[in-house]
Amino acid sequence: MPPRGPWSHDQIERYLVETRVPLRLACNRASGHPLLASLWYVPLEGKLWCATQKTARVGSLLAEDPRCTFEVAGDRPPYRGVRAKAVATLDDSRGEEILRLLIARYLDTPASRLARWLLARAENETAIAIEPKRLLSWDYTERMEPGA
Repeated sequence: MPPRGPWSHDQIERYLVETRVPLRLACNRASGHPLLASLWYVPLEGKLWCATQKTARVGSLLAEDPRCTFEVAGDRPPYRGVRAKAVATLDDSRGEEILRLLIARYLDTPASRLARWLLARAENETAIAIEPKRLLSWDYTERMEPGA
């Protein structure tokens, strides 16, 4: 299914690779109220991969109901980004691998105190593979240019 919005699949992929902000992931709770979590992500194998502790609520909710939505967008003008309906799967065997990729992507100093703390807990990480099913992009760059 072609994406909705102004961007092609290639433009969306390029944006997801170039943008280093957390992904906002919404998953379903039994109560009917969604859980919203901000997670680091890395595009890989046609999916967006995140990592979280095996005991994290987001993981247990996705195990119960893999349907989710996500958004990748900055909070500064010009406003633009990507949203999607998606399905998530958990992969305990790739938790540390994905965590290391996330640290390399998001931390300017991979040997920082935060990186060491995260890696010390790596054996308890699970990877989350988020497979987009319906993509939507938006881009207000032209609208927000001076004189527009």
